[in-house]
Amino acid sequence: MGAVTVVSFFLLFIATATAAKSTVSFRDGMLPNGDFELGPKPSDMKGTEILNKLAIPNWEVTGFVEYIKSGHKQGDMLLVVPAGKFAVRLGNEASIKQRLKVVKGMYYSLTFSAARTCAQDERLNISVAPDSGVIPVQTVYSSSGWDLYAWAFQAESEVAEVVIHNPGVEEDPACGPLIDGVAMRSLYPPRPTNKNILKNGGFEEGPLVLPGATTGVLIPPFIEDDHSPLPGWMVESLKAVKYVDIEHFSVPQGRRAIELVAGKESAIAQVVRTIIGKTYVLSFAVGDANNACKGSMVVEAFAGKETLKVPYESRGTGGFKRASIRFVAVSSRSRIMFYSTFYAMRSDDFSSLCGPVIDDVKLISVRKP
Repeated sequence: MGAVTVVSFFLLFIATATAAKSTVSFRDGMLPNGDFELGPKPSDMKGTEILNKLAIPNWEVTGFVEYIKSGHKQGDMLLVVPAGKFAVRLGNEASIKQRLKVVKGMYYSLTFSAARTCAQDERLNISVAPDSGVIPVQTVYSSSGWDLYAWAFQAESEVAEVVIHNPGVEEDPACGPLIDGVAMRSLYPPRPTNKNILKNGGFEEGPLVLPGATTGVLIPPFIEDDHSPLPGWMVESLKAVKYVDIEHFSVPQGRRAIELVAGKESAIAQVVRTIIGKTYVLSFAVGDANNACKGSMVVEAFAGKETLKVPYESRGTGGFKRASIRFVAVSSRSRIMFYSTFYAMRSDDFSSLCGPVIDDVKLISVRKP
């Protein structure tokens, strides 16, 4: 009986240790094996298909998930991986998930690379219970076919189960999005100050930009979502806006800015508290990201009931101009919104969507002249 007790205790210890291993303490940056460079054993695979749900270290897979090496051929299509040598592909109703220790009540932003393959309407369902959101990956914004996306959540408990799921159902189960470079950072939502009624007007607080990423991070339209990876701002459009950093782009002020990459389908907005009858001035910078986005651009700014069109002639080599709009508040809440009038393509590849950059957005109340 004593031997049985010892064996039972040993098995319980192993189970507890395994469970503890499966939940990793979170730190800003790439998730453990977030680049999928540690892969399954050959015995856990059939071709590219993963047979064992725990075959990829630090991850649990469900459904038809493939482990793809860069350069893998599927029919006439060559699958390329953005960084490193490996990525995963999610087939019909397939998912990958990882458990992380987080701080309850804290806000977090997830960043990951995704590329569509052969499905007609590819999208991804990202969730950390009870938050979830659907990201369309049908529109390709960069010439490589890979785009970086961001999604945010608030931790409801001390353990967050991050799930990336392909809700699609295709005739070919191998048709589904490729996933790579899954990373995360803590968000610290800024507050209005006496120098700026807007929150996060300089866009300094936002999703993690992966160190080697040169494309910027897409913030998709999350009209129905509770939390934005760009604190203070909403993406109120059909298409995404792009979060750009000073390490890879020209930025008018500070280290971060927003590029409006899809014309009038790419808009950001913020609703602020105002006093009816009081006069306000909205000021901002309009420029280009030094990414070969050339030509005549126009940013349209909306403040309360006023509108301003700001033309900007871009050489695609960086630069900016400043503009401002004065308005009288007619409501206790006023909407501030920006979008680009025209679509634009990068002149160096003619396939990457681009557009004007906005930054250093400030709203102050002024005395009537």
